[in-house]
Amino acid sequence: MNKAELVKHLAESADVTKAQAESILNELVATVKDTVAAGNEITITDLGKFSATERAARTGRNPKTGEDIEIPAKRAPKFSPAKSFKDLVNK
Repeated sequence: MNKAELVKHLAESADVTKAQAESILNELVATVKDTVAAGNEITITDLGKFSATERAARTGRNPKTGEDIEIPAKRAPKFSPAKSFKDLVNK
């Protein structure tokens, strides 16, 4: 399912217009991005938790030349699915 299909499904199931459904979806995505970027987390019951994790600096290897390179520390987004979501997928 892509974004357009999701918007159509939301509009039909929530009995709202496609424009309203897309606006709500866009605001949800923006809120999740802004919250995680600020270092906080969002938990949506029965779906999961969106957060950021710290990745330590490490030494890697350039596969083309074999040369060692330093990979800097960074933060990365993380999604942890809720148990009920995992159970549903594994039915």
